[in-house]
Amino acid sequence: MTRKLKKIALVFFLMFVAIQFYQPKQNVSSSFDIGKNFANNYKVPPKVLNSLQKACYDCHSNTTKYLWYDYIQPARLFVENHIKNGKEELNFNEFATYSNRKQQSKLKAISREIKSGTMPLSSYTQLHQDAILDETQKQEIISWIEQTINKE
Repeated sequence: MTRKLKKIALVFFLMFVAIQFYQPKQNVSSSFDIGKNFANNYKVPPKVLNSLQKACYDCHSNTTKYLWYDYIQPARLFVENHIKNGKEELNFNEFATYSNRKQQSKLKAISREIKSGTMPLSSYTQLHQDAILDETQKQEIISWIEQTINKE
């Protein structure tokens, strides 16, 4: 029995080692069109921008700051799936390419998601504690979005 368990453990270990060689392309872009960037198209207060960058940009931009454990499979696949889905929903680096109507809709969605506590995802904030928004940060972002939407 123990010999069989050792063989099974060895197979799982070898599979774990083998899967480490599969590393999806990183979401790190050193060159993107600054003119399409969210912060260049809206006058975002530095505190608001800093909060958004810490809480949102890893999954909703073209540049993710990977941590050491983001390179370990199968967690890497999970992270890359979050990034892919996040960028499909909203990409701050491509924000200016959205129609005016879509930009307004995305701003409202950001506000709604923050108010409801849906974003940032709890599965993300468990490992990225600096992405947790305190009440002051949430209110600053929501207030800025409401002011921005009302100007349009």
